[in-house]
Amino acid sequence: MYFDEIFAENPYLATVLWVAVIAAVAFVVERMITRWLKKIVERTEIPLGVRNGLILTGRLIVLVGAILALLHVGGVPSDVLVSFSALGGAAVGFASTRTIGNLIAGLFLLITRPFRVGDYIRIDGIEGIVQEITLNYAKILTPTNTMVSISTLRVLDRDITNFRLRGEESNLFCYGFELSFTHDLPTEKLEETLDSVIERYAEKLPRKPEYRLIKLTSFARHYMFYVYVEDPKDIFVLQPQLAKEITQEWDKAKT
Repeated sequence: MYFDEIFAENPYLATVLWVAVIAAVAFVVERMITRWLKKIVERTEIPLGVRNGLILTGRLIVLVGAILALLHVGGVPSDVLVSFSALGGAAVGFASTRTIGNLIAGLFLLITRPFRVGDYIRIDGIEGIVQEITLNYAKILTPTNTMVSISTLRVLDRDITNFRLRGEESNLFCYGFELSFTHDLPTEKLEETLDSVIERYAEKLPRKPEYRLIKLTSFARHYMFYVYVEDPKDIFVLQPQLAKEITQEWDKAKT
């Protein structure tokens, strides 16, 4: 009753108190969200730019909530606030559906980490070395020295091939490519020719290249070749070079 009398005599005092309470709650919630996001960032090794973006987004959400609460305390009817919030949310959602989808996909990629910066990957026919991963794009340097940006939403919709080996040899990349040979030579002679080329690279690379027969038809024999490198940039040079030498030796063996 005592406080009711005070508020009745000073109508603005209740508003001031509510403003103070809302400000205090908003400050506490903002601190909690910021600390929580920082812990997630530290555990997942999210880049600094992405971390700052997440923290800024969290603060904006708290700020919008505080503004709506203050408007309500200021006397704006609740139905108007609800209508305004729904209209604004619908407009923002309609205008940025793809952007939000990219942001969510980017967070998923950064947390699950199917690949990381420096990996040699293939996505939807595009392959190369990952240069940067953001919430919106994965940037890939292709063998033609072209930088390709793929939206994170598109990345999640496609199959991802990561050529980095797992386990004890995680410092190596294994890249495979296919070559086909007609039946002009017997299999034994063909594989002797392939071995002669493979041996040239046995001492040059961290692991000897390998090959295996993957398909046999009446027209040709299809072999898959595997090269192992420590620096993914070597794949840009080794794959065409090895394929060229194999083809040349194959032509010589047929004559």
